[in-house]
Amino acid sequence: MSTSLHVLIPLAASEAEGCRQALSSLRLPNLERLLARLTPAVLDSGPDDSLSPPHERALARHYGLGAADGQIPWAAWQAGEAADGHAWAFITPCHWQVMTDHIVMPHPDSLDLQEAESRTILAAVRPFFEEDGIQLEYVSPTRWLAHSEVFRGLATASLDRVVSGVGARNVDEWMPPTAQAGPLRRLQSEMQMLLYTHAVNDARTERGLAPINSFWVSGAGALPAPPPPVAAPRMPPTLLQAAQFEDWAHWAAAWQHIDASTCAELLAALDQGHKVQLTLCGERNAQSFEALPRSLLQKVSSIFGRQRISTVLEML
Repeated sequence: MSTSLHVLIPLAASEAEGCRQALSSLRLPNLERLLARLTPAVLDSGPDDSLSPPHERALARHYGLGAADGQIPWAAWQAGEAADGHAWAFITPCHWQVMTDHIVMPHPDSLDLQEAESRTILAAVRPFFEEDGIQLEYVSPTRWLAHSEVFRGLATASLDRVVSGVGARNVDEWMPPTAQAGPLRRLQSEMQMLLYTHAVNDARTERGLAPINSFWVSGAGALPAPPPPVAAPRMPPTLLQAAQFEDWAHWAAAWQHIDASTCAELLAALDQGHKVQLTLCGERNAQSFEALPRSLLQKVSSIFGRQRISTVLEML
């Protein structure tokens, strides 16, 4: 019996000028050969300001989590059986950097937030959340789980959309409307005041680290019944991480590594008769390619009518 292999690649391309320059000289021979043997399948098009980025929409389709923009219930899905039909969300403790006329949020991974610090901050803010009926659970330094009816039907922007890097996004532009998220906005203001002189932040400042002064809500929603379990796709994170830090040299090097490893493995899997699916995601679109039966004419056309990889990626 043949096996099925799905590779999903976030931020395979970006509209950022640095990415376009990197694409102009990028050579990915294995990806080129792979696409010549695969057939374009699902195309998911959307604006670059959608709350759910293409790679999250593609991942949600893979897991059977159909939802409107910004309402993929990732937190309820992670909670599993404990979700029990409740509305859940991810809470990410973060740093908001006030600029001249807007606020940006550095990537939480750049904050070097330690478990002890995160747990201490969680203990300090928990009573304020509980006053609004929001229960918090620690998961990792930059991720807490929360459940409350306030998250039911709430559309939230993915953290990958908001963190500065690709475009240095203005935080306020990605916030849910006050009418829907009034309690959360008030909690953000209260957290800023509470943590302004907190001992954890005093110690972080002494070490030259940014203080934790706010939180971000994402992955909100309810999951009435968990979808049937499916194998997780392979999802190399390196392109997304490099793009978020605007390190386009690292981004190009990461693509070359993926080409030499992952794409080569997919070619070998095709040769062995396995089912292969590749999903390339940009800031606007996600394009899936699958190994489907093709006529001789289609095979010949794919060989002599190949598009440059940069052209394919720029369409994302």
